[in-house]
Amino acid sequence: MPEDKSRPSQEQPWENGWAPDTSRAPGTRRLWFAGGLAVATVLACVTAIALNDRPVDEKSEAGRQQTLSDDETAGGLISFATPSGSGSPTPTGKQHLSASPSPSASPEPSSSPRPQGSSSPGVSTAPSAHAPGKPSKPPAYGDERSVQAVNYPDRYWHVSDSLVKLDAPRGSESREDSTFHVVTGLYDGSCVSFSTHDGRYLRHRNFILRAEYNDGSSLFRQDATFCPGYSGYSGAVLFQSVNYPNYALRHKDFQLRLDPYGYNTTNRTDFAFRLAGPLG
Repeated sequence: MPEDKSRPSQEQPWENGWAPDTSRAPGTRRLWFAGGLAVATVLACVTAIALNDRPVDEKSEAGRQQTLSDDETAGGLISFATPSGSGSPTPTGKQHLSASPSPSASPEPSSSPRPQGSSSPGVSTAPSAHAPGKPSKPPAYGDERSVQAVNYPDRYWHVSDSLVKLDAPRGSESREDSTFHVVTGLYDGSCVSFSTHDGRYLRHRNFILRAEYNDGSSLFRQDATFCPGYSGYSGAVLFQSVNYPNYALRHKDFQLRLDPYGYNTTNRTDFAFRLAGPLG
């Protein structure tokens, strides 16, 4: 049988001549490894603390030196720069050319003075050629007058069946119904009212001009009061309603009525009338 050369039993070292090595303590290699690891850890911590204690500018410079630009990386590598003190990455390479701020695209609005007479910016209150205003020669109150249409000079205001129409004068009775007393306005003394020969007044009702007796009400006085204004035609006036200031008397299909009057109004000649002498 082959000779058994295995390690002799340690239970009887004195019998086979083997004895344990007592020159070193058990686990010495583990202790050396643990000690070396501890020393390396301490050195790493000391190095990190020393780097963090340096000024921010010095650390940023070191980071920039370690960062490759776009030209050096040839566009194929991604480089990361150490953040600067402001928290944003420092531009490097070609990116630094676009870091300068661009001028503002819109200039500051000019502070031009507001035009005189304007109640708000861009709105002018200058009088218009067609804006209503006071006539150059107001009618003489109490005089007997007829009212002539500008665009139909042969036709006059005429009371017919209590309605006011634009008719050509005919007989004496027709002429009498086309003659009115121009008196001080029943509601506004700066305006006028028209009285007929039988004591009625011209007033608008349902926007139609008609002759009716004064019932003493405030509404009647307002309906029967008209303010002469500028018509834009020589010797002619515009008669605005006192309680509908944006409405004025006009003839339409030879019927006198109250219609809106403004800057966009067409057929302005229908709103213009001349005060002529009595027909009766």
